Amino acid sequence: MTVAADAMRARVVSSWGNVIRAPHAIYTLRTRQDRFPQLTGAATVLPFGNGRSYGDSCLNVGGALLQTRGLDHFIHFDRATGRLACEAGVLLSDILPIALAAGWFLPVVPGTAFVTVGGAIANDVHGKNHHRAGTFGCHVCRFELLRSNGERLICAPDAHVRWFEATIGGLGLTGVVTWAELQLRRIAGPWMDLETIRFGSVAEFFGLCAASDRDFEYTVAWIDCLARGKRLGRGLLQRANHAGPDGAPRQVVSELVHARRKMVPFVPPVSLINSLSLRAFNTLYYHWQRAPQRRSVQDFRRFFFPLDAILHWNRLYGPRGFYQYQCVVPNEVARDATRELLATIASSGLGSFLAVLKRFGSGRSPGMLSFPMEGVTLALDFPNSGAGIDRLFTRLDAIVAGAHGRVYPAKDGRMPASLFRSGFPRWREFEQYIDPAMSSSFWRRVMQHA
Repeated sequence: MTVAADAMRARVVSSWGNVIRAPHAIYTLRTRQDRFPQLTGAATVLPFGNGRSYGDSCLNVGGALLQTRGLDHFIHFDRATGRLACEAGVLLSDILPIALAAGWFLPVVPGTAFVTVGGAIANDVHGKNHHRAGTFGCHVCRFELLRSNGERLICAPDAHVRWFEATIGGLGLTGVVTWAELQLRRIAGPWMDLETIRFGSVAEFFGLCAASDRDFEYTVAWIDCLARGKRLGRGLLQRANHAGPDGAPRQVVSELVHARRKMVPFVPPVSLINSLSLRAFNTLYYHWQRAPQRRSVQDFRRFFFPLDAILHWNRLYGPRGFYQYQCVVPNEVARDATRELLATIASSGLGSFLAVLKRFGSGRSPGMLSFPMEGVTLALDFPNSGAGIDRLFTRLDAIVAGAHGRVYPAKDGRMPASLFRSGFPRWREFEQYIDPAMSSSFWRRVMQHA
């Protein structure tokens, strides 16, 4: 016999960017057999995992959230085939030690391991190997979708196909994913064979891309977004493959996964990320590697999840929080558009110490609203500085729209409705699959006057 979800309570909730903090009614799923909650006093509800979306796509201000972190059990793991099934509230950081110990790895990981499986599906997250492996959704074998009318759908590439496509990248609006089955990939161990190459301009970055994408599974570049003139777009390109057993350091997986982390203990009264600290950091980081090219062996945590080593690092941006701006522009205009985006950011003086540039491959993402498209993606974090950042984002939006690109909903807290609709042309098709009890602050914002 199934049980109902926990009764409503109230709590102030913020997304990872800490720009929006608002009270929400909270319901909780404790088991995957729970019935959909009976909503009282809240018009709509939205599934909520670990809250690592940056803007308002995981918030439902004025409504309710359905907390899913209680769905944290593993269901089965076939060590011979790499098929793993778990509940939707399981974190990627929970999966990795189990998978690594058996010689497997998640085929796609984002920049943090502290996201739930349900959140990874809802945002169809991508990683440094998109040109090889596509998005997270490409490796989802099936999942259960709980609808507000009590219906439970087993969705897969060959079952309830449209629900599968709507839910992957569907921002939690089609129902609640209660469990999912994933296909893992074989690796030799937890180490990465890494090359870091210093480059001096946007043109040099694009010159390195073809050979890097051909020979390396993972590629990503850090950009000094304050550099201007001939140095515009200078940075460090990292390209890596999983290391073989020969020559890798001998260290047990548990020591890597469970290493102690530092923590930002409180929110400072002002942002510690400012023009002075950014300029000093970017200059030092660019010149830290003395040789133009360096090869090393690095553990997987440091390569894939460098910021996870500092818990609550988002607090560094102070009480006003921060925005992340991540866009993608198609290959045909990528060189010019990337140069224009970086020149606009450099001239504004509102730089970012986290500025990431990488290429997306041609593989089709399975979701109707999946963000990746073949081209180049740029992601930057900006302190919430009010009117100045608004003016910069308006200029960046115009460049992205003119290039027929798009902005990532999981990272967004302010893109205009027109940019969303032009960037995600399947939004009308997607609307048909929204659960009538579901909504979010993001969706209401981008659907204004639709």
